[in-house]
Amino acid sequence: MLVGMAGKSGEPRVLSIVVSGGAPAADVGTLVKQAIERGWTAQVIATPSALAFFDAAAIEELSGSPVRSRHRSPGEPRSRVPDAIIVAPATFNLLNQWSLGVADSYALAVLAEQTGMAIPTVVLPAVSAPLAARPQFARSVKALRAEGVSVLLGAGGTAPAGAHDGEFPWALALDEAAEMIGFEG
Repeated sequence: MLVGMAGKSGEPRVLSIVVSGGAPAADVGTLVKQAIERGWTAQVIATPSALAFFDAAAIEELSGSPVRSRHRSPGEPRSRVPDAIIVAPATFNLLNQWSLGVADSYALAVLAEQTGMAIPTVVLPAVSAPLAARPQFARSVKALRAEGVSVLLGAGGTAPAGAHDGEFPWALALDEAAEMIGFEG
């Protein structure tokens, strides 16, 4: 699925951005821009439902790499193994499937594999209070955290502050990812 070794000296830091189909996905370009401004090389992976929320061609132009939403065909280049991963927005469905090891999409397969590789991963949920109140959500967050995934939640165990105020807190995830790997970007 992926090639290369993350963190080779002299190479730019690689950040995989996994996008699921929540409303903040429409603004994922902001996260990509902020990541590049901080010195990351960004590569975007989208769930099939996320593709309806943003212009993949614009993100590809911005990032300089293809938006991946399906497994590659033979002969296609592989994605680079990232130094860190940001999953944002992370929907209720994505979090629950990922925590259970379901890998029925390219994005979930990447998350399953790279969680097993212990790649530093930060999650910004986009989950409503009623969904966050469900016992399965709490179990999923607990399971992911037990595997070293940083799930950033706000008061009451819902999405972090700002997630529903029109501006998704992309910088919060970038700060956490940089801190997890000691990157001064």
